[in-house]
Amino acid sequence: MNTYTMADNKVKSTKPVNKTPPKSPSDPAKDRAAKRLSYDSNSSHEGAMAGEISALEEAFRKFAIHGDTRATGKEMHGKNWSKLCKDCHVIDGKNVTITDVDIVFSKIKGKSSRTITFEQFKEALQELSKKRFKDKSDEEAIQEMYKLIEGKAPIISGVTKAISSPTVSRLTDTSKFTGSHKERFDPSGKGKGKAGREDLVDASGYVSGYKHAGTYDHKVQGSK
Repeated sequence: MNTYTMADNKVKSTKPVNKTPPKSPSDPAKDRAAKRLSYDSNSSHEGAMAGEISALEEAFRKFAIHGDTRATGKEMHGKNWSKLCKDCHVIDGKNVTITDVDIVFSKIKGKSSRTITFEQFKEALQELSKKRFKDKSDEEAIQEMYKLIEGKAPIISGVTKAISSPTVSRLTDTSKFTGSHKERFDPSGKGKGKAGREDLVDASGYVSGYKHAGTYDHKVQGSK
């Protein structure tokens, strides 16, 4: 009885031996460095992917956001599409007109959409390239079309110049002013400022409007 009990206890007390070697304590500094390298590697990969944007797509994005602060550059409205075709000389007035550009845009975009994506943009260019470069093969035509657009940006119009007209000139000619308006300017057309707007007291002793003020003394001295 006692022998069985002792043997049973020995069996129960026996535990499986863990043959896995204990892990060495990790170095926090090395762990942080490893994580940073992994992050930098992923960032570099993402940056490389972002840097692969073609010159054509870059031009597409520049025109897509032109005049619209809320635009993301991923889609282009019909107005900006027309501007791109004008600024990049896709429209030549002969083979491709503004009407052709509008027709292609309506054909490529979705029925319920008002914009086109970059892929649809390339489809539209392919459609127009056949008309723009009729004497070239399809492949050569689309490459020539890309060259017109690559690296380009929207042309910003200059400040509108004032157009002179006889009516404006007549209304701004101070020599033709009459009444109180005439008193506000000197003979050269320069404004008199406060003196031309208010009645200032003349203490010179001369009658108002007298044109020979100050000449008396010169006459008297000249006669002596």
